[in-house]
Amino acid sequence: MTGSRTAPGSDERTDAPYTDGGTGADTSEGGSLLGTDATTAAEAGQKAGGLTGVRALLRREILRFVRRPGNTFLPPMVTNVLYFAVFGVILGGRIDQIAGFDYIVFLLPGLIVLGTISNAFENASFSIFHGRWNEYIETVIVSPLSNWMFVAAYVVASAIRGLLVGAIIATIGLAFVTLTDRSIAVAEPLYLVAFMLVISTLFAGLGVVGGLWARDFDYLTVMNQFIVRPLVFFGGVFYSLDVLPTVYRLLSLSNPMVYMVNGVRYGFLGYSDVEPLLALMVLSGCTVVVIALDVWLFRRGYGIVN
Repeated sequence: MTGSRTAPGSDERTDAPYTDGGTGADTSEGGSLLGTDATTAAEAGQKAGGLTGVRALLRREILRFVRRPGNTFLPPMVTNVLYFAVFGVILGGRIDQIAGFDYIVFLLPGLIVLGTISNAFENASFSIFHGRWNEYIETVIVSPLSNWMFVAAYVVASAIRGLLVGAIIATIGLAFVTLTDRSIAVAEPLYLVAFMLVISTLFAGLGVVGGLWARDFDYLTVMNQFIVRPLVFFGGVFYSLDVLPTVYRLLSLSNPMVYMVNGVRYGFLGYSDVEPLLALMVLSGCTVVVIALDVWLFRRGYGIVN
């Protein structure tokens, strides 16, 4: 930007940049450049601070369950040892093969899904509700983090917990498979990894919704025990859809857990009652919608701001 300067005793006007009378420094273009540099530096600092905040929140959420292995990892270990001992060994030896697989081998992917999604959901819902209940979540909300950063930290930490529990269940299952003189190999590793990442992220996102919606701790129990687990049990964990009558088979296809269980089963065994690629696409779309809902709820302050 330029201005006009008139010489003393002359009517001529000379165009020249405005300068600071004290220093002679250009306050137009130079000032604009300084302002741009300052804005860029501020944005970079805010971005770096935001990423640091996300890492700090993520670290806190991970340490919260890692430091309590007795509460985090021991219960699913005991539960799944019982599942594999009773259903896989005792009853499995008396059950005919399903789709050409020994029952304990057929059972393994479904139990991995059950443990993964239950723990991902439980971690996110309990962490957020506990923060609301004790009012320390407000210290997180007032930090210079955007809404998607809050959601990312809670969802990633919860998905990690779900995947760790899933890995523990897989180890237990493989031990029982070996003890019964059977074997299992991963048929479609890329599908297995993709489905595990999607379902753990999806239920971590649903856990965020549950944690914001819950009014007391009983709500969390109701959601996990009376909504999530029944859907999983009727999602083909213990049976193939082929053994069901036509009407019940069609009804089962409306259960989203069917696609999760069969997707992971396809990754392990190469067998599925549904089209695995279509199931992966639909579940990925659902995950995006749920994460967007999480961000929107945080933006509104739902369940946090009275």
